[in-house]
Amino acid sequence: MQVATAAFAAYPPRMPASISPRIAAFVNALPLQEGFRVLEIGCGPGVAAREVSRRIGTGFVLAIDRSEKAIALARAGSASEIASGRLAFLQASIEQFQLPEGLDRFDCAFAMRVGALDGRYPDAEKLAITRIMAALKPTGRLFIDGGNPLREIALHGA
Repeated sequence: MQVATAAFAAYPPRMPASISPRIAAFVNALPLQEGFRVLEIGCGPGVAAREVSRRIGTGFVLAIDRSEKAIALARAGSASEIASGRLAFLQASIEQFQLPEGLDRFDCAFAMRVGALDGRYPDAEKLAITRIMAALKPTGRLFIDGGNPLREIALHGA
């Protein structure tokens, strides 16, 4: 009986009470502004998306992940942000992503630990960059991990 009780107590999974130092450093380095529209690629359980949502005030974050389980966890931990209309989650891979109809383009996009953007899969990266550029405003910017703590991917002519 104790095993069943312990298993039940762990469901649904609990979201971390605080943001990790790695995610905090990344989000702190993003050039966020009040009212920004932000696309997060590979959101996992939504920790960074929630933090970005808090920092951009009246802005909007769309966070995507290819994993159905990750999106379910992100939604479960983000009820107030979703209800406010400042945060939404969508199950999609960046290689297949298309800006949902009626949704305005984004000021910036970011990704942490996303295989399609870390150089390991050049064909997937090329497709991902094309999809990201289509979702960003002409002046939109893309940031990924791998810098100190992030780096910008040049999307527009030098």
